[in-house]
Amino acid sequence: MIVAEQKPLAEIAENIMEAQKVLVVGCGGCVTVCLSGGQKEVDILATSLRILRKKEGKPIDTATETLERQCDKEYVDKLAEKIQAADCVVSLACGVGVQYLSERYPDKCVVPAQNTKFIGGTTEHGVWEERCGLCGECILARTGGICPIIRCSKSILNGPCGGSQDGKCEVNPDVPCAWTLIYEKLKRQGREDAIYEVFPVKDWSKSRDGGPRKYVREDVLL
Repeated sequence: MIVAEQKPLAEIAENIMEAQKVLVVGCGGCVTVCLSGGQKEVDILATSLRILRKKEGKPIDTATETLERQCDKEYVDKLAEKIQAADCVVSLACGVGVQYLSERYPDKCVVPAQNTKFIGGTTEHGVWEERCGLCGECILARTGGICPIIRCSKSILNGPCGGSQDGKCEVNPDVPCAWTLIYEKLKRQGREDAIYEVFPVKDWSKSRDGGPRKYVREDVLL
């Protein structure tokens, strides 16, 4: 199961920028079980964003939806009409769900509302494609919904390395260069200048450090 922690409201609000119509999307899978991204949390977040923006004198309209899963394309396809009507999408799924939405609807800015903490579950059966590095500090709002931590073979945070050629990775030429994908996505959204923003040195203490991690919600303990 994927365990996630909701981002601070101020950070989510900052990432939706000047959007006036916002779609808040939850996930009925793992993040519902860990009490951070189900329908209840979707409704609370949508209400909180409306209140905050009203106080700031920049009121917004919000719509909500909770999918069975955001990591399955057949569920994501159901959002087409609501996403078309939105300026921006706020996803309460894990980093995989955010990226699935971003890939399916490349012309829309998809903002993560969670920091994906870690995954625990099945160790056999099935083949999975990795999309989230579980770093504990999600930056997808600034990289076009593409994670450089895991999709760049060197986990580079500030643009491609010198070995990237023709949009392909130096380490494995069968793999697209993550930073080429990031630039193309930002350009498609009219946000290509964001690629010049310099990321600080990564704080890896928020990632896997010192053995298996545990996330405790003190407010829901019996």
